[in-house]
Amino acid sequence: MKQNSRICIGLSGGVDSSVAAWLLKQQGYDVFALFMQNWHDTTGTLHGACEWEEDRAVAEMVARKIGIPFHFVDLSDVYRQRVVDYMFSEYEKGRTPNPDVLCNREIKFDAFWEAAKALGADFVATGHYCRKDSFTDADGHTIYRILAGSDPNKDQSYFLCQLSQEQLATALFPIGDITKPEVRRIAREAGLPSAEKKDSQGICFVGKVDLPVFLQQKLKSREGDIIEIPRSFYDGRPEPQTLEEMAEPIHYRREDGKVIGRHIGAQYYTIGQRKGLGIGGHAESCFLIANDIPNNLIFVGEGDSHPGLWRRALRIRPEETHWIRPDLQLQPGQEQRYQVRIRYRQPLQEAVLHCRADGLYILFDTPQRGITPGQFAVWYATDGEMLGSGVIDH
Repeated sequence: MKQNSRICIGLSGGVDSSVAAWLLKQQGYDVFALFMQNWHDTTGTLHGACEWEEDRAVAEMVARKIGIPFHFVDLSDVYRQRVVDYMFSEYEKGRTPNPDVLCNREIKFDAFWEAAKALGADFVATGHYCRKDSFTDADGHTIYRILAGSDPNKDQSYFLCQLSQEQLATALFPIGDITKPEVRRIAREAGLPSAEKKDSQGICFVGKVDLPVFLQQKLKSREGDIIEIPRSFYDGRPEPQTLEEMAEPIHYRREDGKVIGRHIGAQYYTIGQRKGLGIGGHAESCFLIANDIPNNLIFVGEGDSHPGLWRRALRIRPEETHWIRPDLQLQPGQEQRYQVRIRYRQPLQEAVLHCRADGLYILFDTPQRGITPGQFAVWYATDGEMLGSGVIDH
């Protein structure tokens, strides 16, 4: 990257992006800040209506302290179309989406990048804890790599698992090789107004929400039965033998268990969920093991070791499989051992990816808890490079 490159920092008002901006400025680059507003509606949110205004005020103070220009862009329309409407659509199908992953692919490194380019940016930088490097292949093409952040407690590469080579070409992650405590220390020593600001939580740019209330904007509540599946249900069931059988979840019926409660709509619940079910009278907590959207039923099992919570394999549809490194993409009939996680901050799991004509199958060395349709499975090489991802179908 040339020293005269013009860099747009996505300044959120948080400490991570603030330090990223400060580091770039200290390194002598031509830096400007761009704050984006992506959400107006406060329905279902658990914080005040002016949270984004507070963030913007802090971001402006940070930009002023660092000595860089500050700009503002409203991307709420495109955010609603590409992220929030996708969320509603996925929940309606009984899948649990990850809006943060979509926000990065569709907003920060797409719509936001377009706004940054219009202001003269050559690169866009964010405060993600991940690393990027590149190499030149035998044909002279530049291949970009994205690697886990150096801080194992804050690695955020998972959220960037849908980025493309084109998006990575103009992306910068200035704090990817330092730890969170170091970021806080730099912010304090630099006197940045965000130095002690708490990390944001909840849905990207929406914040913490009461999910059923938030979803009821478009998905109507509809009461239905909660069915408990006893452990005895699995007695005598044949063990799955093929990869396809191991990836296929059990499809429960009402008569497989007993009614133990009522829910407000099967689309509001997710696999592995414990809180919010309103079930008592059990020695151990009950967990959601399946939902039946057409019949508006949810199925639960008692205890974290309940057989319905655990499975060894999953499938990703061909059209929902994404390779950050297209040069390493598996072809039908091929297989490769990688390390995989199926949710943010899950320790990496040993697994083998099997490419078939009907999709990509991931077979884990050990059973996995709460494999959740709609979430992203992400695979890494042993050196920490993130190679690809896909939406879990089942």
